[in-house]
Amino acid sequence: MKLGAALTASVTLPGCSLLGTWDAIDTVGRVDFGNPLHIPPLAEATRGATTQFALTAQAGRSAIVEGGEATTWGLNGSLLGPTLRARRGETVRITVGNRLSESTTLHWHGMHLPAVADGGPHQPIEPGATWSPSWRIDQPAATLWYHPHPHGRTERHIYRGLAGLFIVDDDHEASLPLPRTYGVDDIPVIVQDKTFDSAGQLIETTRHDNGMIGDTILVNGTAAPVFEVSARRTRLRILNASTARSYDFGLDDGRAFNMIASDGGLLREPLELTRILLTPGERAEIVVDMRPGENVTLRSYPQDLGLSDARTRNTGAADKLDVLLLRAGRQLRPAPELPSKLGLVAPHDESAVVATRAFELRNNRINGERMDMGRVDEVVTVDTTEVWEVWNGHRQPHNFHVHDVQFQVLSVDGRPPPPELSGWKDTIYLPPEVRFRLIMRFTEYTDPAMPYMYHCHLLWHEDRGMMGQFVVVEPGGSPRAIGDAHGSAR
Repeated sequence: MKLGAALTASVTLPGCSLLGTWDAIDTVGRVDFGNPLHIPPLAEATRGATTQFALTAQAGRSAIVEGGEATTWGLNGSLLGPTLRARRGETVRITVGNRLSESTTLHWHGMHLPAVADGGPHQPIEPGATWSPSWRIDQPAATLWYHPHPHGRTERHIYRGLAGLFIVDDDHEASLPLPRTYGVDDIPVIVQDKTFDSAGQLIETTRHDNGMIGDTILVNGTAAPVFEVSARRTRLRILNASTARSYDFGLDDGRAFNMIASDGGLLREPLELTRILLTPGERAEIVVDMRPGENVTLRSYPQDLGLSDARTRNTGAADKLDVLLLRAGRQLRPAPELPSKLGLVAPHDESAVVATRAFELRNNRINGERMDMGRVDEVVTVDTTEVWEVWNGHRQPHNFHVHDVQFQVLSVDGRPPPPELSGWKDTIYLPPEVRFRLIMRFTEYTDPAMPYMYHCHLLWHEDRGMMGQFVVVEPGGSPRAIGDAHGSAR
C-alpha cells in the first residue's frame, strides 16, 4: 500500500495524560495521496412487497496503514458496511446478524421509524443472534447512516468500524438535475479519524475527556485517498463518522462549493459556501465544480468551537488536515447547471407548539441526570409540535442528536440561524453557553414502553451518561415500564 501517510506514514502524537495539552497537527502538503478511494458497495436487496436487506456484524483484518493489518469490525466485510438505498414509500426489512464476541445494536441515524425498530440501546443483538426490524420509509430524500448504539460501548464499536450510509431517494429529488450516478459523480465520503501503532493496529486510547481523537484520517476506510473525477460536477455526501473529532471542511484553493443538503435532506436552494462545519453524526451534501486536469484537496481547517486554547488543541479543533484528493481527468463529462430551487422545506408552524422543554448539557449529564435505561425522561404526545431549548452549560464541546425526528433551528441565542442550518437537522453543534431553539413534530408512531434517545453525539460523553429517553404516546397516554423483549434479539 502506498501511504506516505494519512500523516506521512502516520504521525504519532506525543504521550499525554487525560488532563494534559496536545499539540496541533498540520498535515497540509504531507499526505501522499496514492490510495484509490474505496467506494462502499450498494447493499444487495431483495425487492417485492417488502425490500429486504441483510447485514452481518463481524470482526476482520484490514490493511489500512503501513506496518501490518489492523483488527477491525465491519458489516458484511472487515471494515464499515455497504450503502443501503431505498425509496420513500418502500417498506424495508433489515436482517442484522451478530458474529461478534459481544452484543451490539444497529441504529438508523436520522430515520423516522417506530421506536422498537430504532436500534438504540434497548434493541441489543446478542452474539449469534439476528434482529429483523421492519418499517415504511416516509421522509424526504436524504443521506442518513447506520451505526451501533449499545449504551456504554458505542464509541468503541463505531471506532472499530461499524458504520455505513443509508440513502433515501424520492421522486422530487430524482426530478432535479443533480449528480446521481453512485460511485461516479455521486460519492459517499465517510470521514473518520483513528490512531495506529507501528504494527498497523488500532490504538483505542482516550486522548482527553472528549474521547478518542485520532491522528490518521480515513475516508471510506481509505488512508491518503484519491478520487478520479470524471464529471464537471461531483456530489460529495459527507458524513462525519468520527467518535469525537469535528471538521471544518473546505477546498484547499479556497474555491466555493454548493451545499445542497443537510442531515435530513435538500435545502430550499443551493448555498454557496467555502466552509462547512460538521460535528460527529452530522452530514452535508456538497457539489464541487472542477475543470479538466486540475487537482483539488478536501481539507479540514481549524475550528472556532468557542473553547479555550488548551481545549481547542485537545479536541483536534486546532488541527489542519488534508482529507481527500479530487483528481480531474483530462476530459470531464458535461453536467447541467444546478437548479435554483431544491427542497420543499416547509417551516414548522410555531403557533402550533404545545410544549417547550429545556435541556442543559453539562458534566456528562443532561439536566443534571445521567442516562438510566429504566427511566423515561420526557413524555411526548403524538401528532404535536414542540420547541426544545438546548444549551451547553459547560466549557466543553457538545452536540445534540434527537432520534426519530428531523428538526428545524428557530434561533441561536435569539438570532436567526445561519443559512447552513436552515434545512432539516437531527444533529447540531452546541457552542458553550449558546442557546438553541429547535422546533420538531412527533408523528405517526407511539409506544409507551419503548423510548427514543436524545444525546450528545461525542460518543465518549454519550457513553458516560449524556443521554436521555423520551416516549411518544397517544393523547392522554402515560409511559409504561420500559421493556426490551419485543425489540431485542437474544
